[in-house]
Amino acid sequence: MTARLDHLIEHDLSDDCLVCRAQDVVAMALMPAAAAWESDNGLPRFSVALHGAAELLGAMLQEGIARETVEGALAELLDDIELRVSEDEALGGPPQGSA
Repeated sequence: MTARLDHLIEHDLSDDCLVCRAQDVVAMALMPAAAAWESDNGLPRFSVALHGAAELLGAMLQEGIARETVEGALAELLDDIELRVSEDEALGGPPQGSA
C-alpha cells in the first residue's frame, strides 16, 4: 500500500479521526440514500451500491492512482468490514437502528 491512501484507511485514534468521520457519513447518509434510490427506481438491492462504488473508485483511477493501490486499500477495508460483521454476529447482531 502506498502512503498515498494510508491516511484514508488507517484510524489515527484521535477525537477527530478522518476515517471515523468518513465512515459515519457513509453509514448515516450514503447507505440510506442508496437504498432509497434503489427502492424509488425499482432497482435491485445493492445495484446502486455496487455501481456507485465502482464509479467512485474509477474516479480515483482517473486521478492517476494506480489500480493496485486502489485494490489494496479496498482489500484492507473489506477485511475490516468482514471482521466487524463477525464481531457483530458474535455479539448478537449490529446495534439497534443501524441495520
